[in-house]
Amino acid sequence: MTSKFTHLHVHSHYSLLDGLPKIDQLLDRVKELGMDSIALTDHGNMYGAIEFYKKAKAKGIKPIIGAEIYIAFEGMRQERPGIDDKIYHLIVLAKNEEGYRNLVKLLTKAHLEGFYYKPRVDEELLLKHANGLIALSGCLTGKVARLVLARKLEEAKAAALRYEEIFGKGNFYLELQSHPKIQVQETANKGIIEIAKATGIPLVATADSHYLRPEDSEAQDVLMLINTGAKPDDPERLTLKADDFSLKSTEEMEKLFQDIPEAIANTRTIAEACNLTIPIGKTKLPAFPLPQGKDADQYLQELCLQGLETKESLAGTKTALERLDHELKVIKETGFASYFLIVQDFVKWAKDHHIVVGPGRGSVGGSLVAYVLGIT
Repeated sequence: MTSKFTHLHVHSHYSLLDGLPKIDQLLDRVKELGMDSIALTDHGNMYGAIEFYKKAKAKGIKPIIGAEIYIAFEGMRQERPGIDDKIYHLIVLAKNEEGYRNLVKLLTKAHLEGFYYKPRVDEELLLKHANGLIALSGCLTGKVARLVLARKLEEAKAAALRYEEIFGKGNFYLELQSHPKIQVQETANKGIIEIAKATGIPLVATADSHYLRPEDSEAQDVLMLINTGAKPDDPERLTLKADDFSLKSTEEMEKLFQDIPEAIANTRTIAEACNLTIPIGKTKLPAFPLPQGKDADQYLQELCLQGLETKESLAGTKTALERLDHELKVIKETGFASYFLIVQDFVKWAKDHHIVVGPGRGSVGGSLVAYVLGIT
């Protein structure tokens, strides 16, 4: 890795009606800026993760997969009017496969168990799924920054130390951003730097990029208007037009943080610590318990032959045996034996317990294997 800076807080169009650039555009801009790595941290989701990973690898760019997750003000299952107004943001990045799995679990539970206007997690859930992750304290809506701006510096310090406790020493960073036209940003930065000095928690610089170039801000603002349903002349509406949230160059970032060079250097430390490899193109199925000494293909063949004997019109016929042999060869070549075993298992269980089941077969309606297994 040769670039001196890595963007670690970046939104694409998968930050729905908030981020502007598509993945190809984002990666082309990274190349243009001479950078060799970048993170993707969309709001509350990983919709773009695999597209980003594959396309970045193809372009020789190191992909860092993450998300900007929502932290509930209280517990993630608390639901009452106005509680969503106090939601916190946190940047989370996957260092390795364990971290990727934990990030997937966090976001899945956020959507299925913690959704209330936004997909939320809480600190209790973070603690269960923190391994393999690096976290940044987030933008002005992060918990640490909000407490600083509320002049609760001791509480902000305690919140930072709590995050460091959750993710482990060296895996939590206090995030600095530079938006000179937003006055409270400077106030937040001063407090965050003070906390870093008091606690030893390292600083890191980000740009919170929502679009690629400064001139793209108008188009991004249109997205925000559609998102919020606000009128353009509403002075209270949510907007990023107050400052530049583009994907800045290394030189621009170094200039903005020239008094805090370690915040720039730490982006590289984090980028070098994130080494996730995702096996692409490999079928991943749950392990099906098999009889001793048999693999999935052998056991599937055994069940199919047993099932065939129960079909009077087919049992022992050459046509049926040839068709079954052909289908089993295709299933073996594609690695889907476990899939058929799993489906037949829960369909059989349902029928044994007098539970009505549908076709159960996905797209293999004419499959003899599915038929003799009792799936169809």
